[in-house]
Amino acid sequence: MKNTTLKPFVLMMVLMTAVATSSAQIKTSDITGAWETGTDVKMTRIYTDQFFVITTYNVKDRQFIATSGGRWRLNGKEIVETLEFSSATPDKVGTEISTSVDLKDNKLSLTADGTKGEWIRVDNGTPGKLSGAWLITGRMNDGKMGKMTPGARRTMKILSGTRFQWIAYNVDTKEFFGTGGGTYTTEKGKYTENILFFSRDNNRVGASLQFDFALEDGNWRHKGLSSKGDPIDEVWTKREKVGL
Repeated sequence: MKNTTLKPFVLMMVLMTAVATSSAQIKTSDITGAWETGTDVKMTRIYTDQFFVITTYNVKDRQFIATSGGRWRLNGKEIVETLEFSSATPDKVGTEISTSVDLKDNKLSLTADGTKGEWIRVDNGTPGKLSGAWLITGRMNDGKMGKMTPGARRTMKILSGTRFQWIAYNVDTKEFFGTGGGTYTTEKGKYTENILFFSRDNNRVGASLQFDFALEDGNWRHKGLSSKGDPIDEVWTKREKVGL
């Protein structure tokens, strides 16, 4: 004799599982990391737990196109971004942009103004030891470490587990001064950058720069030679500690 009461029970369990899956809450940690879309023209997104940057660049022509970023937060199934800088549209600095978000199988679907884009996860914030958003707070001059107090004029580095980008900008005047970024590694006290885009000089694209790095009292000590070959010795501090 067949158990006909089992079928409705199984159907109910399937429906309950589907509802639970579709209504699962997206968390900040689900978004944190690096994302990418495109082939010849690539767009990358880096999210820390509070800050983000979006950049577009042409791989084939080694040309930087645009970047924007600032703070972000989740509001239900929307990412709400507050722009601190925008190279292409400085008039939008200070405004909020809300984008519908869906996450499935390491693919991030974002919909804004009726346009949907799909992003592939590059990393989830690991394995890099320097993931986060940093502001420069010190620079060596004439053998002395000079303190720098970030304000409206900022130089920020934002890193996921494998991607980095630096941005120089002014929040008050809405000026954008420059940026560069790509991939990075942190191994045996060495921080190595591989440049994929550089707004000021695309001849630096493809370069690999290696620096000594150490974490001292939570600050990032950064020593080596710049892309111009000049010696640098800097201190970077997490934005959360700076209070900006």
